[in-house]
Amino acid sequence: MRQRPNYLAGLGSLVWLFLVGLPLYVLLLTTLRTRSDYSTGGPLSFPSHFTLQNYLDDFSNGFGRDFLNTLVVTASVVGIVLLVVPPLAYAIVRSRNRQMTAVFRMFLLGLAIPAQAVIVPMFYVISKAGLYDHLIGVILPTAAFCLPVCALVLTGAMRDITSELYEAMAVDGAPPWRVFLQLVLPLSKGGLSTIVVFASLQAWNGFLFPLVLTQSDSTKVITLGLYNFQTEHGVDVPGLLSAVMLSMLPILIVYLFARRALVQGLMGVGGK
Repeated sequence: MRQRPNYLAGLGSLVWLFLVGLPLYVLLLTTLRTRSDYSTGGPLSFPSHFTLQNYLDDFSNGFGRDFLNTLVVTASVVGIVLLVVPPLAYAIVRSRNRQMTAVFRMFLLGLAIPAQAVIVPMFYVISKAGLYDHLIGVILPTAAFCLPVCALVLTGAMRDITSELYEAMAVDGAPPWRVFLQLVLPLSKGGLSTIVVFASLQAWNGFLFPLVLTQSDSTKVITLGLYNFQTEHGVDVPGLLSAVMLSMLPILIVYLFARRALVQGLMGVGGK
């Protein structure tokens, strides 16, 4: 049977494409124009000439240092999450004692505590520990607030692994560490990708902890470095948007490589 074209759906798709494409058009072209050209022509006008000077000025204004600090924080947070969460989730799934159930409930309790509610005692603890104005003072709280969600996601992914597979490994005489490395981790790629992307986003876009727990320029991250483009005389919009564009690239790359496993993990089929 010949299908009729759905003109209403096509019109809706064009409207949606326009709504999504217009901000991207403004973002990309603004980064390739001078500040005077942007002020004269406005955000929707086409640039009179293209330039990469905004990107070069970003790095000369300290954006490279902020980018590196953010990269260190993100890599450290992801490393802590991957070191703590998989063994914890495996122990929660395979253990039947009350102690592990209590630990899991304690992690779930962390979902109900916002960072804004504990920022004052967090500042006191970090200061007394001598970690104020150090990147480690941002890394530890950020990783701590990532653990509850990551534990919940990865536990759900590991529960999808059938008991028959565990029994087959037990028949082969595999010890628990071999079951964990050769069975659980390979079948939990979806959940692992999900927690990596989640922890990366939390660390890369973190603002509250760097704002309160750091002070000097040497420990500034990207979210704080964007303030450098706002002065008493106005905002350098092309420079600001070029910095935003650069800050988007690492997370976009992570998502492109992990998007398939990420979708599976969010759908709850990471272990299948």
